[in-house]
Amino acid sequence: MAKRLKITQVRSSNDSVRKQKRTLQALGLRRMHQTVVHRDTPQIRGMILKIRHLLEVEEE
Repeated sequence: MAKRLKITQVRSSNDSVRKQKRTLQALGLRRMHQTVVHRDTPQIRGMILKIRHLLEVEEE
């Protein structure tokens, strides 16, 4: 079974550049303390790395 990642937005995107805001939207995060679950793929890992200062990630 593939691993899953539990991704939570813990910091505001107000001061972020547009590209970072679009990455949050692509992950499905729209507001603070919202949590989404994604499969652990290289694409998702890449998005997480770009905005890791805004997120908290847990492996399930």
